[in-house]
Amino acid sequence: MRHLAILSVLALAAGVAASPAHAQKSADTLRAAWVDQITDIDPYYNSLRTGLVVAHQAWDGLVYRDPEDFKIKPLLATSWKWVDDTTLEFELRHNVTFHNGDPFTAADVLYTVSVITDPKSGIAVPSNFAWLAGAEAIDDFHVRIKLKRAFPAALEYISFVMPIYPKAYREKVGHDGYKKAPIGAGPYKITKVDGINEIDMERYEGYYDGSSKGRPPIRKLVIKELNDSTAMVTSLLGGQLDWIWQYNPDQVDAINRMPTLQGARQEAMRIIFMGIESDGRGTNTKPLQNPKVRQAIMYAIDRQTFARQLVQGGARVPDGPCYFTQFGCDQTAETHYGYDPAKAKQLLAEAGYPDGFDTELVAAQPPNPAWPGAIQNYLSAVGIRAKVSVLQATAAIQRAEAGDAPLYLSSWGSYSINDVSAIIPYFFNGGLDDQAHDPEVTKLLAEGGSVVDPEARKKDYSAALKLITENAYWVPMSTSVTTYGFSKQLNFKGYPDEMPRFFLSSWK
Repeated sequence: MRHLAILSVLALAAGVAASPAHAQKSADTLRAAWVDQITDIDPYYNSLRTGLVVAHQAWDGLVYRDPEDFKIKPLLATSWKWVDDTTLEFELRHNVTFHNGDPFTAADVLYTVSVITDPKSGIAVPSNFAWLAGAEAIDDFHVRIKLKRAFPAALEYISFVMPIYPKAYREKVGHDGYKKAPIGAGPYKITKVDGINEIDMERYEGYYDGSSKGRPPIRKLVIKELNDSTAMVTSLLGGQLDWIWQYNPDQVDAINRMPTLQGARQEAMRIIFMGIESDGRGTNTKPLQNPKVRQAIMYAIDRQTFARQLVQGGARVPDGPCYFTQFGCDQTAETHYGYDPAKAKQLLAEAGYPDGFDTELVAAQPPNPAWPGAIQNYLSAVGIRAKVSVLQATAAIQRAEAGDAPLYLSSWGSYSINDVSAIIPYFFNGGLDDQAHDPEVTKLLAEGGSVVDPEARKKDYSAALKLITENAYWVPMSTSVTTYGFSKQLNFKGYPDEMPRFFLSSWK
């Protein structure tokens, strides 16, 4: 199947080689595409990476993390300071307006914080703000962010996952109205939201001076939401798109054969993982509640070959559920599971399943369609018969959160925050996305996230990682490698934090 996909793309490339892709430089419109449907574009009401990408173009937060040096720089706030271990004070920028012309003040910051800290608001990733207690205004242009506890990574989160709402407008239209006609204060304003097909943006001509993002060189941005990665590649090769990402890495070389296009790979701070429904919430998950069965699954899958042949581009296999550079990601704390099918069969027999069992693998549509099938084959070889269901990301997340995904293949980019608090608590905090519900793990993570002393944090996180891997609650398949394809007329640079910054792109 994999070789057929390569051949079809190569044939397509040859067929359109005589008709070069025409980037929309003349119309000053960047045509991009991805395989996601952002059904709710409000940045706090989806957990998709593409939702975060849109948020960074159309909304601004208080501060900005520079992708070159990871330093925190001014955005809606011009300066900041720690008042004490649980209080951050910001001086806000004057003469900033939202896309509808409303002025930005401290009231907008307070309103945003009130929404994301309200348990009744139903935001998609409340764990991103579990450290946040509230906010208070000193005056119209000075605010204090209050923390529930000491949390050294607070500025990282504020820079990446805390865009500011326009209070007056959002209160007027409500959440339903806001997701249909969103307003932010970012470099691009959204002019069209189709929901599942297209998002259009236009440079906001009233964007303020002094932004660390800068004014976008390209006037318009059109993002198509397509059904699959093959459609993306086909449209890029045929000249209907200028930029794509997250497609099958087998197709990078085909793209590079086109004189007008460039394909690229880059390892990202994203972990491809398979969650295991071990807490008994779902139906038909009894075998998965046995730790020996989960350990058998770990031994059954050749993750090194999976990374090398199917992910490609220098992908690596971590032992634990975190990215190597993240603070607290102690790779020495984890149990190492190599590829050992005989060991897997032995463990299954010891667990009472010598003939294996039936289960289901729910996969959030991956960039390489071969991934679920490869895992299915590895499991089948030791007697675990997994039906594969490939779904759009939102649908797969819903099934996992409902306890209806015995095995759950997806990926997590930690919102590009270089701290384990952005990944492990999300999957082990006792919430809907926790498929283990181990109270000891949850306790250790809470302790690790509530102390300033870095050594104490590392100790707690290491202990949690040890429990997670010993009990085989989560299968870290591989690091992810982002694949990009774009017109050679476009100046575009990808970063390891997996955040395409279209506002920094330009035409050559």
